Amino acid sequence: MFEPPIIQSDKSKYKAYGLRNFHKIPQLSKLSSKMKFEIDVVARIFPFKTNNYVINELIRWENVPDDPIFRLTFPQKEMLLPGHFQRIANLLQLGAEKDEIDREINKIHAELNPHPAGQMEDNVPLLDGERLSGIQHKYRETLLFFPSKGQTCHAYCSFCFRWPQFIGNDAYKIALHETSHVVKYLRKHPEISDVLITGGDPMIMKAQTLQHYIEPILKADLPGCRTIRIGTKSLSFWPYKYLIGSEAEETLALFKRIVDSGKHLAIMAHFSHPRELSTKAVRLAIKRIRKTGAEIRTQSPILRRINDDPDVWSQMWKKQISLGCIPYYMFVVRNTGAQHYYGLPLQQTYNIFKNAYQQVSGLARTVRGPSMSTLPGKIQIIGIFEIHGEKVFGLNMLQSRNPELVMKPFFAKYNPNATWLDQLKPAFGEKKFPFE
Repeated sequence: MFEPPIIQSDKSKYKAYGLRNFHKIPQLSKLSSKMKFEIDVVARIFPFKTNNYVINELIRWENVPDDPIFRLTFPQKEMLLPGHFQRIANLLQLGAEKDEIDREINKIHAELNPHPAGQMEDNVPLLDGERLSGIQHKYRETLLFFPSKGQTCHAYCSFCFRWPQFIGNDAYKIALHETSHVVKYLRKHPEISDVLITGGDPMIMKAQTLQHYIEPILKADLPGCRTIRIGTKSLSFWPYKYLIGSEAEETLALFKRIVDSGKHLAIMAHFSHPRELSTKAVRLAIKRIRKTGAEIRTQSPILRRINDDPDVWSQMWKKQISLGCIPYYMFVVRNTGAQHYYGLPLQQTYNIFKNAYQQVSGLARTVRGPSMSTLPGKIQIIGIFEIHGEKVFGLNMLQSRNPELVMKPFFAKYNPNATWLDQLKPAFGEKKFPFE
């Protein structure tokens, strides 16, 4: 059904590397023993996984450790606060027992705000008095679904705000085994128009497994549910998913089946750097997905040391447009995990967005940002102003737990060092923000 791509078959043989076997990566022989030890330490706190596509086709090893894709996928010492790093390094160097190391790791995890923005407390809905731990319903029209078989990725982004999903602690996991609860919840909530299948990465699943989760939604009589979204980094980290063999054909056939059923299918693709769009494999994969009738929307946080440059963003958006993708969001790094390492002051983030936005045509100006995904909702920085002698941030709610607050601008006192909402205070003598 789909045009067969011309790809070297040996490249499509998937090989993953994690904490236990990362020393076997051939290119790591170029790194010092000190750096390898640092990777080992940090990978015990933050989940680490990469694969042969990232290693061989995306990372430029002559630029390591400063290469942006290396920083995106390999743990860096500075991702941990100095005290956290030293606690684990000392235990490893002393040859401590595994149980003692694990206890210390668990303490550090708890200190890193593992589930920001009310993911566990405020976003998990009830169905017949029972908490649905694999569903989140924060915004009226959108339901997030975490299928249990999709709770890993082809490779882990080192900034990932969902890092608690991958550390093996069931108390932090968000996952649901069956779609029947999703369908039942959708029947009771006809206001939900969009189901976002997320993870982890749903596209880590085989096509038949993904179909097992999606088919009940397609077969159910749910006139309110019009869009299925799939959040994925697979185009960046394993585009061969859509190129090689029967698995690729079955995946694309499922996408077409969703579209033919009358549902809109949006692939929410994560691209953090233009190099992720540079290979022949990703270009062909995008082309094949679009032929199914699905659209591809793109998003990423702005990351210190990786893409904190307006030229990088404008180049990325232009390339996405040329490939038929739709720039969607620039996010602010969330207040969890390694935020101190990747985060930027909000004023710098806004200026990078503005300068990049000025370099692209109207087709790329579908992108929204910079946006903070906070407890009350998605808050966009719309400008830095001086009003009646007071310097302020202009802010706007793109999404809100309370829909009446959407698109109602408000203001915060200018703070040149603020990196997140909790470091801002209302402007003009107001006692609280509109959402408080």
